[in-house]
Amino acid sequence: MISMNILLVIALAPLFGSAVAGLFGKQVGRAGAHWVTILGVAVSCALSLHVLWQFIAGGAAPFNENVYTFFQVGGYSAHVGFMVDTLTAMMMVVVTFVSLLVHVYTIGYMEEDPGYQRFFSYISLFTFSMLMLVMSNNFLQLFFGWEAVGLVSYLLIGFWYKRPTAIFANLKAFLVNRVGDFGFLLGIAGVLAWVGTLDYATVFAHAYNSELQGTFTLWSGKIGFGGWSYDVLSGPVQVEIMTFICICLFIGAMGKSAQVPLHVWLPDSMEGPTPISALIHAATMVTAGIFMVARMSPLFEQSETALAFVLFVGATTAFFTGLIGIVQNDIKRVVAYSTLSQLGYMTVALGVSAYSAAVFHLMTHAFFKALLFLAAGSVIIGMHHEQDMRRMGGLKKYMPITYWTSLIGTLALVGTPFLSGYFSKDTIIVAAQMAAKEGGWVQQYGYYAVLLGVFITAFYSFRLLYLTFHGKERFREVAHDDHHGDDHHDDHGHHGPVEPHESPWVVTVPLVLLAIPSIFIGFFTVGPMLFGDFFRGAIEVMPAHDTVAKAGELLWHDHGGWFMAAVKFGAHAIESVVFWLAFAGFALATYIYLFNPALADRLATLFAPVVRVLENKYGFDDLWIKGFAGGGIKLGRFSWKKADAGLIDGLLVNGSATLVDRVAGLVRQLQNGRLYNYAFAMILGLIVLLAVLVKMTGA
Repeated sequence: MISMNILLVIALAPLFGSAVAGLFGKQVGRAGAHWVTILGVAVSCALSLHVLWQFIAGGAAPFNENVYTFFQVGGYSAHVGFMVDTLTAMMMVVVTFVSLLVHVYTIGYMEEDPGYQRFFSYISLFTFSMLMLVMSNNFLQLFFGWEAVGLVSYLLIGFWYKRPTAIFANLKAFLVNRVGDFGFLLGIAGVLAWVGTLDYATVFAHAYNSELQGTFTLWSGKIGFGGWSYDVLSGPVQVEIMTFICICLFIGAMGKSAQVPLHVWLPDSMEGPTPISALIHAATMVTAGIFMVARMSPLFEQSETALAFVLFVGATTAFFTGLIGIVQNDIKRVVAYSTLSQLGYMTVALGVSAYSAAVFHLMTHAFFKALLFLAAGSVIIGMHHEQDMRRMGGLKKYMPITYWTSLIGTLALVGTPFLSGYFSKDTIIVAAQMAAKEGGWVQQYGYYAVLLGVFITAFYSFRLLYLTFHGKERFREVAHDDHHGDDHHDDHGHHGPVEPHESPWVVTVPLVLLAIPSIFIGFFTVGPMLFGDFFRGAIEVMPAHDTVAKAGELLWHDHGGWFMAAVKFGAHAIESVVFWLAFAGFALATYIYLFNPALADRLATLFAPVVRVLENKYGFDDLWIKGFAGGGIKLGRFSWKKADAGLIDGLLVNGSATLVDRVAGLVRQLQNGRLYNYAFAMILGLIVLLAVLVKMTGA
């Protein structure tokens, strides 16, 4: 049985470490700050593993209890509570394990930074926020964790607050996520309005009720004011209740998990230090949306329209953001666009009701993507904070540990058979294929988007590997004072040719520890997580929608046990078009960047219009910055000049003052100090009063 006390320690240990490092940083010093936060996250990680083991080996029942009730009015209440099942337990382990390694890595990466204690306080608080999000048993607590993650990400992306680019990036992330959170709040409000509670268990129990299967009038079809109205549409706009709730909730996920068009904040989040890039992109913030939709599977299963919307957005993100990664030269931004693309894969899985495949890819992706980000940070350290891959090359012999761990992360990302990424990614593609056979154009679009994305992923991944670690040593060609890196607040005085070096052990040990699950975790968990009963009771899928089961029939049928099934699943790759597309991307990148580097420039010139579109990121930044933000500024200036200066100041303020001045001037003429004028006015007034009196008396 799972203990409430254990769950409280898991959640509060990182918060305690964050409070000590943040409030008493000067007293405990740099060493004290990293030790107290690392210890707090380590305790959470160990206890999270214990909870997961209770589910795997002990057959523990799901835990769902309230910890503390803030208030209760009528049938409404606000409380803190935990819902811990296999889905939550898996997320707790992923979050705390990756966070623990990021904490250790930070000791080496932020060694010279004056904000050392502050950074450890932030990342530990980030871990607490994510744990509160995944462990919640109600929408109100979910929203608290949701917003807390967003707030701390704002602080971390803008950690180097003296840099204008960092401040711009964190403000961009904060505002774009507010757009998604508006939809998220509408979805939560819809749940409260139609179900009358925010508790998960009660809401899920009502998911099949007839009152949630109906429709409501979103718009009457008229525009009117007072007694006047005008028919804009022939009739009222009716919307399915469950479709409205699910799409609004997913809009929140689009912001947190960076789906098109709310993806623009994530590449710019690279302005933060590399450890937080790994934490945001691998195991915490960007996975929150995927986790939330999987948790809400009983709701999403009731709306075909919402699932189609999720699928379309995910497929668009998976394919088109992957293309942008091909033209990036900043090592961290390539990995960032890779994250966007892989989040698109997870979202596609959600859209075809393959929730377990989405969460499984979330888990495997957390390990190898954290590995790739931390390896990129190791390269940046070894290159004295240079980030432009065009200024690297030949680093393999200088940074062997970083190279081999980067190679493992790359092979896992592209879906190499028997590595973790292969099992999760291939299952998503097969599930999308199953949906495409039975669905319409949206399902077919989703399948071909993720299929072509395999080639793109392999190409940009090996491009990064070759430009960084192979080929000519380009770092000796220029002086480092012509700085092109943007990851650190200064270049630490490194001038002249760069001399690469391997990173210290506090950086390389986390790389090795992340490389191990990047190789093995998929092989040993694919059976129970995808085609066993690991997520039974935590994720709910209607039998008609169960694409994972259909994929299992294709990939796992009659293989004689999970171990042999995993072996044959990996061996199946040679027959799969997915494998050959990945191989084609690898072969093309190898030919261009190892054997014929000049071809890359010729292709860039040949396809210059396409390259410009990709470098411009399809214009989404211009849409948000120049369109929405710029339009808002222009509207504000127009309102200021016309409405404020013209109407309010000109008419109401200055106009009323002018009117009073003129009236006062006229009245002032009567008060001229001449006695005969006063006497005349009195006589005239008396005559008027007498006339009125006579008139009234005569009546």
